[in-house]
Amino acid sequence: MPDNAKSSRKRPGAIDRIRDAVGAQGLLTDPREMAPHVVDWRGLFHGRALAVARPANVGQVASVVKICAETRTAVVPQGGNTGMCGASVPDAGGGAIVLNLGRMNRIQEVDALNNTISVEAGCILANVQQAAREAGRLFPLSLGAEGSCQIGGNLSTNAGGVNVLRYGNTRELVLGLEVVLPDGRVWDGMRGLRKDNTGYDLKQVFIGAEGTLGVITAAVLKLFPLPRSSATAWIAVASPESALELLALLRQHCGDKISAFELISRNCLDLVVRHIPGARDPLPAPHGWYVLTDLGDAREGGAIRGELEQALGAAMERGPARDAVIAESQGQSQALWKLRESIPEAARAEPEMLYRHDIAVAVSSVPAFIGEARAALDARFPGVNIICFGHLGDGNLHYNVFVPGRRRDDAAARDAGDVTRLVYDIALRHHGSFSAEHGIGQSKLAEIARYKSGVELAMMRALKHTFDPNNIMNPGKVLPD
Repeated sequence: MPDNAKSSRKRPGAIDRIRDAVGAQGLLTDPREMAPHVVDWRGLFHGRALAVARPANVGQVASVVKICAETRTAVVPQGGNTGMCGASVPDAGGGAIVLNLGRMNRIQEVDALNNTISVEAGCILANVQQAAREAGRLFPLSLGAEGSCQIGGNLSTNAGGVNVLRYGNTRELVLGLEVVLPDGRVWDGMRGLRKDNTGYDLKQVFIGAEGTLGVITAAVLKLFPLPRSSATAWIAVASPESALELLALLRQHCGDKISAFELISRNCLDLVVRHIPGARDPLPAPHGWYVLTDLGDAREGGAIRGELEQALGAAMERGPARDAVIAESQGQSQALWKLRESIPEAARAEPEMLYRHDIAVAVSSVPAFIGEARAALDARFPGVNIICFGHLGDGNLHYNVFVPGRRRDDAAARDAGDVTRLVYDIALRHHGSFSAEHGIGQSKLAEIARYKSGVELAMMRALKHTFDPNNIMNPGKVLPD
């Protein structure tokens, strides 16, 4: 009997068993109710599913996964479904269970003395931040989707964001995890220890694995002192080289108080002013490049603003800075950050196809990468418009490209890999990465096959086979066939 015939007889039984495990309110089978869970937020990745399971606790997650393991049914873990690479969307086969953790949204504990917060995977990132603030602490992970993304998805993709310069990626903010393994067993690693030298650091296996090795159901996260004062500045610079000089000078004057240091090209600001209502240039004259920086201090008062003013005065004298404005209020700071955060939305308003790239190189190599990529794209695609912005402080750039004449409604333009390969080849020549913070999902399988070494892929496949020998956990993601 064909395998598909066997699975078709098993799966109705699996659905009934899953319904018993999670309750009628925890299972969606109506296509209309499932629709938001089988397409990503940008509408780029579409799939189908047998059902969407919405467990209320770790026991229910374990039951669902155990049933799926016994029936060889694929499981697609899903958080807020805000990812960029389609990791949380099932394939078009229709044979998977989407495991959405949105009902598991409890803040379990805030331990202010230990500077930790324990949360379930379905907690919205903004709610985790708020719970920390209410305890006088900071959870520093911050990104554009924080009002809808869930912490489990952040952990599964090792999310980056604007504060990596000071606090590190998500990976560096995790002390403990609870994970349901592909056979339904539960690993309880919910320890808030900063020192635990008892063998392999197993939590790191699951962070960034995009649900291919297990389902993260809860986490113990690091907290930090809540900044009592802050300062935000928008600074004009002549070039990426000048921006790096400015970063060094700010570090000299302000030390580790710099939490964010964003590089923004003039093309980005032009897009935002053109498409975002109310947006305006913060400075009286245009410049080729800008830096948006945030500083934070656990002390109250205006000392940090004075330090920033002193540093910018030195930068004006020495040359890295051409002009600058310091926010006078929280509202002005938010307005400056809105310019930065609106760049993707403004780019989507253009009719041309946008080729998006989430690359990283060493911070010192950023100017060389930008110069080399610009020259190569100009030579290959005359009239190209480059939308370059990102986290200069950690070397992560969103290096996006409009090619004249290629429209987003043209399937051939969408599928063309020429721009992307050119950009990624240059990033790799600088010993960089083709995916700095967005992950692999299903959109970058060709790239991971092309750019990862055979040794790296073999180790990744060995891990996958060890944890998930039947390949039921998010198949078709991260690892190429």
